[in-house]
Amino acid sequence: MLCLIKSHDAPWGAGEGCACPRGNRVSLVTGTCHGDKIRAMNNLGSRRKFLQVSAMAGAAMCAPGAVLGRAGAQGMGAQEIGKNGMRPYPFRLGIASYTFRQFSRAQMIGFAKQLQVATLNLKDVKDHLPSSSVDEEMKAVTDYKAAGLKLTAAGTIYFKVDDDADIRGKFEYCKRAGIGVIVAGDPPVALLPKIEKFVKEYDIKFAIHNHGPEDPIWHSPLDVLAAVKGMDPRMGCCIDIGHTMRAGVDVVTAIKAVGPRLFDMHVKDLTQADARESQVAIGRGILPFKAIFQTLIDMKYQGNVDLEYEIHGDDPMPGVIECFAYMRGVLDGMGYAV
Repeated sequence: MLCLIKSHDAPWGAGEGCACPRGNRVSLVTGTCHGDKIRAMNNLGSRRKFLQVSAMAGAAMCAPGAVLGRAGAQGMGAQEIGKNGMRPYPFRLGIASYTFRQFSRAQMIGFAKQLQVATLNLKDVKDHLPSSSVDEEMKAVTDYKAAGLKLTAAGTIYFKVDDDADIRGKFEYCKRAGIGVIVAGDPPVALLPKIEKFVKEYDIKFAIHNHGPEDPIWHSPLDVLAAVKGMDPRMGCCIDIGHTMRAGVDVVTAIKAVGPRLFDMHVKDLTQADARESQVAIGRGILPFKAIFQTLIDMKYQGNVDLEYEIHGDDPMPGVIECFAYMRGVLDGMGYAV
């Protein structure tokens, strides 16, 4: 059965097939790439390997009862990976739940299963991880656990008030959920020493999220790095690569500079380096994903690379599927498999 991966960014007629890494169309029936850019696929490894990855992503939308990513892949067995000479993924590909901000927790869990993704960066949006009720929060945690999903980060959580009770409440929120990374938005620089005390008390990493040129403080990861210099090593950064590019900072350089203070990463793609509204599915823009992944591998990054797909909020799955197919294709071409 033919399964189509349809992107909002470049619609096509029924029957043309899946997206290849550089924006062309690949038929899952014939294996034919429609377009004159097939040479670009060599950057991801063999064409055959990429088609296999794309087919897996497409099948996730069509096949009922699709299993979770890492758990499912491990069920397929290390033996298969060994026979193919492929190494396991060097870091985890996850989802920032803001991607599904217009959908319920139950729907998001279903999407995660279809995508074969097992890790989440949760935000208090819809009923994803409620912060106003402990009972509702724990109900959500129970649902995720039952679905086999691991909660790796919470946020973006905003720290704008210099109030111990307010700060403690946010750390307690993450502690109850078993979350080890807070993705933080807009904390004033003067508040960081107080936050550092809570980081030490709770042993929860504090990852300041850069929000690009519009942000009054945190334009790029380099601003974060300067502010946390000399502080507890659990004070660090969640790099948003799209916002980093829009701030005029080279993404790979920023990753190298942040180094061990990188605790999470939000990924997206842009067609214009300075235009927020130019976001597209990953692989259709200008972000250097292979170089980004290689840098993470070289620095032995152990955290998450979380897709934060901010466009098409009412129908994100076509673009999300394309994003994961592309990222998995890049890793496949580098010799890694789930």
